[in-house]
Amino acid sequence: MTNIQIMKNKKQFFIYAALIIGGIIIGWIIFGEGKEKSSQQLSTDKTIDQQTTTWTCSMHPQIRQNKLGKCPICGMDLIPLNSGNEDNSEFSITQMSESAMKIAEVQTTLVQKSAPVKEIRLTGKVKPDERKIAVITSRFSGRIEKLFVNFTGQEVQQGEKLATIYSPDLITAQKELFEATKFKQSNPEYYKAARNKLKLWSLSENQIDNIEKNAEPQNNFDILAPISGTVMKREVSNGEYMEAGAMLFEIADLSTVWIMFNAYESDLPWIRTNDNLTFEVQSIPGKIFNGKVTFIDPVVDPEARVAYVRTEITNSGNLLKPEMFTHGIIKTKLPSIENALIIPKSAVLWTGKKAIVYVKLKEQKKPTFEYREITLGEDAGIFYVVKEGLQEGEEVVTNGVFKIDGAAQLAGKQSMMNPDAGTSNPEKTNDKSDLNEQPENSSVKSTVISKKAKDALQPLIDEYLSMKDALATDNIADAKNAAEKMQKTLSNINMNLFTGEAQKDWKKYNADLQNVLKELSQLEKTEEIRNVFQQISNSMIAVTSSFMPYNKTLFIQYCPMANDDKGAYWLSISKEIKNPYFGKAMLKCGETKKTIKYN
Repeated sequence: MTNIQIMKNKKQFFIYAALIIGGIIIGWIIFGEGKEKSSQQLSTDKTIDQQTTTWTCSMHPQIRQNKLGKCPICGMDLIPLNSGNEDNSEFSITQMSESAMKIAEVQTTLVQKSAPVKEIRLTGKVKPDERKIAVITSRFSGRIEKLFVNFTGQEVQQGEKLATIYSPDLITAQKELFEATKFKQSNPEYYKAARNKLKLWSLSENQIDNIEKNAEPQNNFDILAPISGTVMKREVSNGEYMEAGAMLFEIADLSTVWIMFNAYESDLPWIRTNDNLTFEVQSIPGKIFNGKVTFIDPVVDPEARVAYVRTEITNSGNLLKPEMFTHGIIKTKLPSIENALIIPKSAVLWTGKKAIVYVKLKEQKKPTFEYREITLGEDAGIFYVVKEGLQEGEEVVTNGVFKIDGAAQLAGKQSMMNPDAGTSNPEKTNDKSDLNEQPENSSVKSTVISKKAKDALQPLIDEYLSMKDALATDNIADAKNAAEKMQKTLSNINMNLFTGEAQKDWKKYNADLQNVLKELSQLEKTEEIRNVFQQISNSMIAVTSSFMPYNKTLFIQYCPMANDDKGAYWLSISKEIKNPYFGKAMLKCGETKKTIKYN
């Protein structure tokens, strides 16, 4: 091989080697870099996917965060927005992931049949036994010469002297008896009539015999106690002149007393005579008294809207004193229902007149819940009786209900705030009490009342607003003071300021407010006071909506978490939310549902 050929072969070798190496480098650049870029892109996309998961609040859907946490308004745990994987064909069906279930702390309870038992809480007062009260009146005119009862509350025994009376009429009647004694044999009827006249003036046979025997008229006569007991009233003083028929004393035997409880109309079907009842009084802490229902008033008080339920108890040592406040409990079964479907109250969401539950569907891959409207029956303490909408053995959500409803609302499904989702012709309720269906800004059609009536109602609204503000700052003492002022204002409002339909409406509002304010005055626990405040708010919203008595704009505001997640309303003069049902714990929880503008 010549040198020229060798050089030529070497040149070709280097060219091929260079091509191979260049190809490897280009391939590495194209495929290696692309692979690395793809891996990096995948990692980046995954990070972006994690970061773009949006978390929101079931109660405040305007909140959006890119990480799990708590709502800055109400403090509730945030939930993930719907990922879009669930079936949107059923607007009543809501699905949740297992992680979302844990975050929402969802719990369920089986619907079952049982005899509904209700614990009825009653307030009342100690009263004297009316069968053991004696009222001593003057049978004749005269002057109190001497008084043996020195003060109200004094204990007296049967036959004991209460007072000595000088009476010219009695002196005249004695003289008539002396004259009639002369004709005892010849005219016995005249004699008998003279004695009977003294008997009618409460003189005993012995007293009359002594008068006749002595043959001298007595100037003074003793008033004796007809029963043993406590002097409840003393209407006379030494030297006072009294007319015939005037009341002198009232004596009550307090060895047994009545406890008169106030029972609301809704509780009356549950109460029967001979039901066991326990009660306690504040002045004897720790002591539980037991009794039985002995009487149920057949008439409801037209003002307080309650019927009186009575129990009788032996008052050993006079521990129970008239007018003491009492708190009683009756645990009873509804006599007309032996075996009914019942569910816990915590399972129910309320919107106007509608009761809503979420039913967990069985045999589903993911936790699935169905929105369902049901018809409720009687209130059975911590349970409701179900008339329609559920079957025995179904599972209803009892904890985390509102969070599921919030998830349904965010997903555009049927929910408490959007019951008509997915329907082409949604039915609109005519219930004026459902504030969710009223526009936020509207004028209220009111009943016309006079300026004097409006002026009389304005202090009532001011005191209510003071009570609301006190509860929002957890100041229970100021809240009770405001409630006491509301009671006084109510009692001073002249019913004649209202006429026609307005008077009829005001009578109802007045009675409802008096009733709940009276109940609130006996409460001490913050939670109980806030529960009663809900009823006061409902009545005040009705008053302001009906009569428009306030000369400023008012806002009807709503917290869906109050009242055991059933929601509750209140009135405010400011659009800023200050929640009276939770106070500082959830001060900003709520929203304005309606603005009442007075023209």
